[in-house]
Amino acid sequence: MLKDLNSPKNLRWEAKQIKRAKRGDRRAFAALYDAFAEPLYARVLFPRLGEAAAAEDALAETFRVAFEQLDRFEFQGASLWFWLARVARNKATDIHRARQRGAHAVARYDDLWGPLRDEPELPSAQLERDEEGARLREAMNQALSQINPRYRRVIELRFLEDKPREACAAALEIKLGTLDVLMLRALRALRKAWDGRGGGEA
Repeated sequence: MLKDLNSPKNLRWEAKQIKRAKRGDRRAFAALYDAFAEPLYARVLFPRLGEAAAAEDALAETFRVAFEQLDRFEFQGASLWFWLARVARNKATDIHRARQRGAHAVARYDDLWGPLRDEPELPSAQLERDEEGARLREAMNQALSQINPRYRRVIELRFLEDKPREACAAALEIKLGTLDVLMLRALRALRKAWDGRGGGEA
């Protein structure tokens, strides 16, 4: 279909479906989805994200925006594809940025949690390290207890139980792209709780 995007026949079909969809005809919107979902996934989203689950999430978000904002779309003789592709690129960028922020947040989390997992380098330091670890563990548990239970659970799965991302997503019944966003929010909440606790180690 993409090779005939701006053909008169295709543009007439699109204009008809858009008009019907704006009136609330879900079958017309479904027809637009069927026409553009696969090429958006294959040509725009997957090449940018490189992961099927993330591309699927971005595709769903693209059509959510399209459904919500279709009334604002003015058909001016160019295919709907170009508008949808722009929305899809923006969604892919959002997910990519969330991944980068998540990676940074994970690194900061490791700075907090690392001392609890390190082995003492010298036997003579065992008692001191055990006491320090106990204090840090108590502080970490206190911070975890202050955040949203869903945030706490994703941190427990990913870091304390050391499960891979795919297993975490399956346990929470969400997609990988959603997991990345949830993890970022969870780590931000944990960092805020950690920084705000009284008298603890920074």
